Amino acid sequence: MFKKFMNHEKGITGLETAIILIAFVVVAAVFAYTALSAGLFSTQKGQEAVYSGLKEAQSTLELRGAVVATAGVVGDEDTGTVKLISFIVSNVLNGEPIDFTEPTDNGTTGVAASGGNNKVVINYIDQNQTINNLYWTVTKLGNANANFLLESGEKFKITVGDVSVGGTLLNALTPNLTANGRFSLVIQTPVGAVLEIERTIPAYVDTIMNLR
Repeated sequence: MFKKFMNHEKGITGLETAIILIAFVVVAAVFAYTALSAGLFSTQKGQEAVYSGLKEAQSTLELRGAVVATAGVVGDEDTGTVKLISFIVSNVLNGEPIDFTEPTDNGTTGVAASGGNNKVVINYIDQNQTINNLYWTVTKLGNANANFLLESGEKFKITVGDVSVGGTLLNALTPNLTANGRFSLVIQTPVGAVLEIERTIPAYVDTIMNLR
């Protein structure tokens, strides 16, 4: 009888050991799965960050050629004024197309209407003022197609201000941009880094000026 009780107790001990061993295996499996899932999640997030950075870089504008200013009034610092600024842009790194749909004019204020269709916003900054969302127009150059998407290999000429429709810098700025005036144009695209153009008007405002 004593031996039977002992054998019975050994059976219980073996069963408990098996249960504990199974519990360890289950816990280890859950821990391994959690660690693996965390690693895969981190890898996925890292991959998304790389792709996002690449997309942003590929959607960045590049200034091509000169920045040209057109005079409103020819003259020196007391009389000369600037009414238009134009420049040429293209894609960097053969990047993704950028939508250059023109803004809607807001009368002849020189500023684009709020709620317009333009995805690209051009802001003006000088020591006296900051003007947001200037009115601008697009001239397609070379092999650019009929749409307003700036694609690989295409060049767009952007003119800030318009004489006939949306107004010029003479309408948008108070005070006007004059001789020796230093200014910045900040071009913001839907995706990608901001392109900032900084230039200084010469000491005498000519009809057409190449701002170096």
